[in-house]
Amino acid sequence: MTMPWTHYVSYFFGGVFLTNAVPHFVSGVMGKPFQSPFAKPRGEGLSSSTINVLWGFLNAVIAYVLIYRSGDFELRSSDDAIALGLGVLLFGVLTARLFGRFNGGNSPGNT
Repeated sequence: MTMPWTHYVSYFFGGVFLTNAVPHFVSGVMGKPFQSPFAKPRGEGLSSSTINVLWGFLNAVIAYVLIYRSGDFELRSSDDAIALGLGVLLFGVLTARLFGRFNGGNSPGNT
């Protein structure tokens, strides 16, 4: 039985949203401000910890829908796990580079 390619795309973006949920939710529950799309300037300024908890939770809900409600995701399936893992890895590297410029992560020896 072959799964439609759209399920793999859904799992990939589920990984993207799952990756985005983590720093927002963790920063929020730690009581720390963090960059968000609601800050000024967008994505560069800091949003309150409450906004980040809410934004992180929404991203987790979207990840859940994309991963578990749009197909028959099976973590033991290599294809499913690879699609999800690629979303996590690629978005993780992208955001590390993006937010590293604000938090010193792109050149840690120069702090």
